[in-house]
Amino acid sequence: MAKKALAGIGLLATAAAISGCAGGGGAGSTDNTIDGEVAGDIKVVTWRTDLVEDGTFEKYAEAFNEEYPDVNVTFEGITDYAGEMQTRMSTTNYGDVIGIPAIQPSQFEQFLEPLGDTSSFEDTYRFLPAASYDGTQYGIAFGGNANGVVYNKRVFDEAGVTELPTTEDEWLEALQQVKDNTDAIPLYTNYKDGWPLTQSFGNLGVVTNDPDAPMTMAEDPAPWTEGTDMYAIDSLLYESVAAGLTEDDPLTTNWEQSKVDLGTGKIAAMTLGSWAISQMQAAAEDNGASADDIGFMAFPANVDGTQYAVVGGDYNLAVSRHSDAKAAAWAWIQWVVEDSGYTEAQGMISPVLAKDLPENLQGFAEAGVELMEINPAPAGKEGLINDIANDSQIDLYGPLYRQKLVDIARGAADGDKDGYFAELNERWGASVDKLAGS
Repeated sequence: MAKKALAGIGLLATAAAISGCAGGGGAGSTDNTIDGEVAGDIKVVTWRTDLVEDGTFEKYAEAFNEEYPDVNVTFEGITDYAGEMQTRMSTTNYGDVIGIPAIQPSQFEQFLEPLGDTSSFEDTYRFLPAASYDGTQYGIAFGGNANGVVYNKRVFDEAGVTELPTTEDEWLEALQQVKDNTDAIPLYTNYKDGWPLTQSFGNLGVVTNDPDAPMTMAEDPAPWTEGTDMYAIDSLLYESVAAGLTEDDPLTTNWEQSKVDLGTGKIAAMTLGSWAISQMQAAAEDNGASADDIGFMAFPANVDGTQYAVVGGDYNLAVSRHSDAKAAAWAWIQWVVEDSGYTEAQGMISPVLAKDLPENLQGFAEAGVELMEINPAPAGKEGLINDIANDSQIDLYGPLYRQKLVDIARGAADGDKDGYFAELNERWGASVDKLAGS
């Protein structure tokens, strides 16, 4: 089943490994507003359907019960998590522990139980800003990721690609080599599932080395203009499709099969977060290939010769405002984040400050890639980019405008790149004028 990990652009991470031991402590390790008896029934609603199905979460629950025997934990995995949770949030029945979907920060209080003052968590956790509003913390990231490109190193070697691309032209040249010299699909868009198309948005900031990129975009009346992050990110997709370097029929893509195909060398590359590395490695091993074939590269852009990679959090775990066992739900969040071993097993960045960066990101240091922290939005502007996206009806966090971009590039819709970018700029600019001022 699909594993969806959205590396939120408003999240923070450390730019270097922080040494130390694993953070323990469990529930109560930070000051918080949730107290009471850690007991009762809690449902964890998750996007990690694979870990529900393979029994991993049940094993976590068993270990959790050794410390908290009076809590009964059940799990529900949702394939289309982002879409279905938006619907469920219109009710009061959306689980006790959830990953915060794409709701406005100003709406956190309506749906989520406050965990405490954000300042009380800053010495314990990374990735706080995306789940914080007006000084109050509403969620803790389940893990963190770097953004970039997962690729099959063996396929790139067979294609004769000797250096990883650092520009769009080098990228297109490398994919063309894959097409000419191997049987692999150079770049797989996962168009049909949709959500993988959104993953490139996590690279916002790396093209211009701008840690304030979300706010820059929120105040830019024309962010799809050459020289900007959004232009480069969406141009890379458009030009790859237009050059015939993606799957022949994007309407029939399949996320689960794509993991197998990248792992075994039928696909060369996909633009995803580093969360996908472990899944591709597992798919490779399960199908007779080597996990060592799976590599991870930075987005093909550089500033004065230096490449950057945004590091940010996965979904933030939160307690439902309507939960009948809030203390138990909060205890689960702290335990699963700090003591379950989830991030170590998944090769993800732990939100616990005392833990090291994962081994799968050490290659960035060898390539000279610098990890970038995205700054939180200024007070009062936390939801500005979301407001503008909603007002302009451009789904920054969804697949629709990107699917249209692919359709134009492959000739299935009228227009061209310049015309579509001009349309996006017109819509975005009108909303910037209305909501952010000229």
